[in-house]
Amino acid sequence: MNVWTGERKIKYESELDPTFGKRIAELYGGENLHQCIQCGTCSSTCPLTIYMDFTPRRLVAMTREGFRDEVLQSKTIWLCASCYSCTVDCPKKIKITELMYAFKQMAIDEGVYPKRFATPVMAHEFFKIVRRWGRSNEGILITLMFLKTNPFKLLKQALLGWNLLRRGRMGLKIESIKRRNELKPILDAVEKA
Repeated sequence: MNVWTGERKIKYESELDPTFGKRIAELYGGENLHQCIQCGTCSSTCPLTIYMDFTPRRLVAMTREGFRDEVLQSKTIWLCASCYSCTVDCPKKIKITELMYAFKQMAIDEGVYPKRFATPVMAHEFFKIVRRWGRSNEGILITLMFLKTNPFKLLKQALLGWNLLRRGRMGLKIESIKRRNELKPILDAVEKA
């Protein structure tokens, strides 16, 4: 039997981050954040709304009001499929998909994403691998993701991994780009921008 546990914790104005909405509005995709009319088009066109803890419309409202922690810890930003339905249909031309990317990046930078949630862990490991070798190595990426999220799933996927290796669809060899020492300054410059 499901027991009602009540509403989420009440936030006082002193606990909010009044600069959060402004900082997000300054990022690419957030230019029109404060023009949102809360029509709900983004939430109604999103194919994944039923799986989200907050709808895209609610995330926009929470962002404007300074609910930084709730937005960045939300699973919604990691469930976004980047289908751009919300962006295409928005009457105020708010780039909601780009907002989701900005939220993800900020959550990774601040380390406030949901722990053991596969998507942010995979994104973080992907960037580390590309920074180190200059390209993605799928076998290592998947192994690291499972080890950091759910090691038992790695055992469940062992047969699939073996079949991919056997058919040459995935390799154990670490591939690298030439002159990878030249890639690091480029990635550092992008991070600073």
